[in-house]
Amino acid sequence: MIPPKYPVNEKERQAAVEKYQLLDTLEEENYDNITSLMSYICDTPISLITLLDKDRNFLKSHHGVPFSESPREISFCGHAINSESPITIIEDARDDNRFFDNPLVTDYKAIFYAGAPLVDSDGFKLGTLCVYDHKPRKLSKKQLDTLTTMSKQVVNLFEQRYQNFKLLQFQDKLKKRNEDLKKFASIVSHDLKSPLANIISLTELLEDDNKDNLNEESLKYLEYLKTSSYSLKDYIDGILKFYKTDDLLRKSKEKIEILLLIEELKNITDTEHITNINYKSSTKDLYTYKSALLQILINLVTNAIKYNSKPNVNIDILISENEDFYSFSVVDNSDGIPKDHLDKIFELFSVVGVTDRDGNVGTGIGLATVKKIVTNLGGEISVTSVEGQGSTFNFTLAKVLSA
Repeated sequence: MIPPKYPVNEKERQAAVEKYQLLDTLEEENYDNITSLMSYICDTPISLITLLDKDRNFLKSHHGVPFSESPREISFCGHAINSESPITIIEDARDDNRFFDNPLVTDYKAIFYAGAPLVDSDGFKLGTLCVYDHKPRKLSKKQLDTLTTMSKQVVNLFEQRYQNFKLLQFQDKLKKRNEDLKKFASIVSHDLKSPLANIISLTELLEDDNKDNLNEESLKYLEYLKTSSYSLKDYIDGILKFYKTDDLLRKSKEKIEILLLIEELKNITDTEHITNINYKSSTKDLYTYKSALLQILINLVTNAIKYNSKPNVNIDILISENEDFYSFSVVDNSDGIPKDHLDKIFELFSVVGVTDRDGNVGTGIGLATVKKIVTNLGGEISVTSVEGQGSTFNFTLAKVLSA
């Protein structure tokens, strides 16, 4: 018996085998189907899918034999991965100096062997798809071609497994990154809001106590300081809200009476401005996540009020449904959105650059938060707008969220 030599690139080849994380795994139907099929096509009692490990031949699928591994030093497949031939064929192992006294031949009657190497995308030979018989024989060209073709299919299964594994790793990293960002946003928000509140309070106190002692320029500086502080507070609150939107889905869906929802929306968004909020709905009730829906509507309505220079603010909310979705339209008579900003207003930190009724510029977080909530609820959102006339936000919410 002549044991198979290790390939010159054995270290790299072994690493390639291990990356698929198939060693010592249980039987799987996809692989067992292939060995069963190859045994039938080649009319052989034994068919194997093997992986050459450090000192053993691991049988990922073993049709016709009761064991799942054997020593590498007696393996036929160890010789097959060293061959330059697309298929290694041993018609009668008893007449081959490499195998005549091999335990697989003497004890298990492995007389005939044909093995196609399993070659990965980097060219490493991981193992073989092979067949054995207890008697000398030959395979037809069609049988040999099928063996080669199915060996490539085995590698495809390996690659799919590896890509799925990488995808799961990537998803885990994204999940952890998102959790870290939420934690960071929460910590930063907490650490900044307290001193910021002190700045606002002290500024207002200084302004009230020294109104008659400060000149117009000093009062203007105090107003700048107060305005900037409030803008920073809104920015911090917006960041925290953006990263907490996923928490809204952890609450249960509930039945929502639209009339009461609109009344609650009016109470929350009530300002000193003259605002008319009207609604029209083809259904009386909704069944969805109330906190999430309310947050969407509050953001759209407050924007419609803030960015509106008209004496009367008019907002129409239209609601309909079909078998799969609830559909909403929020139509306002605001100042509208510049055409060159329509395609990016839902991006985080994207700002139009125009000021609201109070002279403040937005943070670019609110509409990004709205889109994130809508997407998480299985829907889509879009906007149309004409400057000086108003905007229409259309969005949907799925009745049943897909897994």
